[in-house]
Amino acid sequence: MVTADVLRLDWEAEVERIVAMMRDTVWQRFKRKGVVLGVSGGVDSSVCAALACRAFGPERTLALLMPEYDSSAASEDLGGAVARHLGMLQMTERIGPALEAIGCYRWRDEAIRSVFPDYAEGWRNKIVIARPAGSALSYFKLVVQSPDGQMHEQRLPGPAYLQIVAATNFKQRLRKTMEYFHADRLNYAVLGTPNRLEYDQGFFVKNGDGSADVKPIAHLYKTQVYALARHLKLPDAVCNAVPTTDTYSLPQGQDEFYFSLPYAQMDLVLWGLNHGVAAAELTEATGLTTEQVAAAWRDIESKRRATAYLHARPVLAEPVFAPGTQA
Repeated sequence: MVTADVLRLDWEAEVERIVAMMRDTVWQRFKRKGVVLGVSGGVDSSVCAALACRAFGPERTLALLMPEYDSSAASEDLGGAVARHLGMLQMTERIGPALEAIGCYRWRDEAIRSVFPDYAEGWRNKIVIARPAGSALSYFKLVVQSPDGQMHEQRLPGPAYLQIVAATNFKQRLRKTMEYFHADRLNYAVLGTPNRLEYDQGFFVKNGDGSADVKPIAHLYKTQVYALARHLKLPDAVCNAVPTTDTYSLPQGQDEFYFSLPYAQMDLVLWGLNHGVAAAELTEATGLTTEQVAAAWRDIESKRRATAYLHARPVLAEPVFAPGTQA
């Protein structure tokens, strides 16, 4: 039977391997002086920040804190605490006014009001994924909270869902614009922070948080990222943080919005799929039945197919570079 030990690594050796890759890529290949990354206080960005400080020194690693109107104040506080803990450079860029100017909140609220006409200033919102018991199909629900604290939820029609997601994607794209501004200004590279679950299943915004020059932890399962955070002696608040999207005004877990399982189970399910392990061998470690493991595998494969577009490079009518001259 598979156990959680399959995700164990020699953590210091892994740190050294990643650091060597980052130095070779940023200094030798890209000829850049250092790196910039968005730091939210979450475990992924915090681990990437710590690795960057190990690779380039805190004086050549810039942490950007980029809160907007829906951001949790706790995220900004923790992101700043991580930057101070590591001794790295940090800047705060408040992107709420810019998002408002380009219509992020207006487009989102218009779509929400198509479902909840009374939605107005002072209300809060989030999207959650729902799967009826015994069903292989899932759908998205819109959850809103009125100023008096009452919660309301309704299944999202396709057009409203697409418009809300398109509007909120402005947040990730504007943050990346800010990262590349500072990278260009300093002759730095941009560090991306996805873990393996996010990268594998397309949990990122194209030309938003999916855009970067280096992605040092995209090969690591979320469990491994948490273990690396503890090895790197990051603050307890980071090492014990529950993964959130910090995108909607209501608190929202990643498994609530996107992944079909909490990360500890999803890691083992994905590892089993990647290594050709039978579903029955995963039941003890995950606490799932073989049917639930098989359903999770179908969900993973479905997300891989649906998000292949996010990984795709621009398509050319014919090759431009001679073979072997361009990666």
